[in-house]
Amino acid sequence: MPASLSPTKTAAALRTSARVSLDLLLVVLAASVCLWLLGRMWSVVWPLVVGLFLTTLAWPPARFLRRRGCPPALAASVVTVAFLLVVSGIVTLIAVPVASQSGELADGAVSGIQRIREWAAGPPLNIADEQITDGFDQAVARIQDSVDSVLTAVVSGVSTVVNGLVTAVLALFLMFFFLKDGPRFLPWLARQLPGRLATDVPVVAERSWQTLGAFVRSQAFVGLLDAVLIGIGLWVLKVPLVLPLAVLTFVSAFVPIVGALFAGLVAVLIALVSNGLTDALIVLAIIVVVQQLEGNVFQPMIQSRGLGLHAAVVLLAVTLGGSLAGIVGSLLAVPAAALIAVVWNYVREQLREPESDESPAGAAVPS
Repeated sequence: MPASLSPTKTAAALRTSARVSLDLLLVVLAASVCLWLLGRMWSVVWPLVVGLFLTTLAWPPARFLRRRGCPPALAASVVTVAFLLVVSGIVTLIAVPVASQSGELADGAVSGIQRIREWAAGPPLNIADEQITDGFDQAVARIQDSVDSVLTAVVSGVSTVVNGLVTAVLALFLMFFFLKDGPRFLPWLARQLPGRLATDVPVVAERSWQTLGAFVRSQAFVGLLDAVLIGIGLWVLKVPLVLPLAVLTFVSAFVPIVGALFAGLVAVLIALVSNGLTDALIVLAIIVVVQQLEGNVFQPMIQSRGLGLHAAVVLLAVTLGGSLAGIVGSLLAVPAAALIAVVWNYVREQLREPESDESPAGAAVPS
């Protein structure tokens, strides 16, 4: 007969399972409360996060100046002004060539639309001009009927732009103060915390800062790789505005999913209105191949090495972050996963059993 279960061991196992389940529920509840508080304070948290991202990019030159004897305030001011000049240069690099070739692009857009109409009028679609005109009139009528919705969307868009400008200004000021007073933050934090927290929290904060810097540098490298590969393809096809499109590709790499789609759409449209449908399709194929290589090969490999995360973890983190919080979730998913890994590794270090230097009883000690 098979042996029966031990009532004592079964009861002990159930009690252990219940206790572990209760502990997990408390952890999930605490995490939910923290996320709810972050959501309530998002208008402050988001500029803080952006400011930290900018500081990781601007800190190396600021550190160089400080090591050369430059006062912290002066070093932070110089780097902040230089950062603004670089951003202004990037905007100028995009805007000036576009403005100088706007007439050519407008003519190309008109001829491109005309070619599309001629293609639609032929087989297999055989769409007559009257049908196109009727469709256009119906679209205008629908827009006129939904003026309130259009106005609401415009107001919402203006509000989003204003909020973005406010966030950028706040993030810039925070970057200045982080560059100026950043090295004094951890000692100040250690003095404010009691007991062991005065040691643990600064260590975790320093490791988190290093991890955040690795993320931003890896993202910048991936964006540069995208810009170079796509720029070479546009240059070979003789598409105009190659340099502005390459710069736009690099900048948009910091905004996951939507940034790549926007930069790719702009490149394809310019190729369509300037070079024709064939080159536009080739540009689309180049962008799709590069984006697939970036998303499935380059980015997971580079970020997994820089952040200490497996490539599969990076992919899953981006997918989960996008499903939970959209674009912002995709942007913050990888650094959030890396910071969680930093905390987890530190906790494991603290909970690890100390290695004994004594030899087990009866073991032979080598001479």
